[in-house]
Amino acid sequence: MDTLSLHSSWGLTTLILIALAIISSIIGLKSNRDLAIIQRKFSLYALIAVHIQVILGFISYTVSPHTVAAMSNFGAAMKDSLLRLFAVEHPLMMIIGAVLITIGYTKAKKAVDAKVKYKKILIYYSIGLLLILSRIPWAQWGTH
Repeated sequence: MDTLSLHSSWGLTTLILIALAIISSIIGLKSNRDLAIIQRKFSLYALIAVHIQVILGFISYTVSPHTVAAMSNFGAAMKDSLLRLFAVEHPLMMIIGAVLITIGYTKAKKAVDAKVKYKKILIYYSIGLLLILSRIPWAQWGTH
């Protein structure tokens, strides 16, 4: 399996883990039970998956035919929506999303109150997920 295919495949796992972390935070906020162990595992696994995905993305970025084409004439690539997506928009939103998820995990880990932990994960992971979903090249996903 090449790097681009691995990046696409791992992406689905990453999205599922982020969603599970968000769902467990919602359940934690709505219930009076302390779901700290479950919630901590989902948020940690999602964080790890996001970081692996970013590493795979950096590797894929260097070998992607879209990136190579964009870098050969960057000015022209910025006028082409598909090349701009692969060269700038996708990587930038993925990095911002990963940073937000990392910040959310760190803030939740430092929080003492369980409800505050759930809120931090819910807010940061949700915004991160929305940014990630906004710039996934859906039409090309898995066709590399």
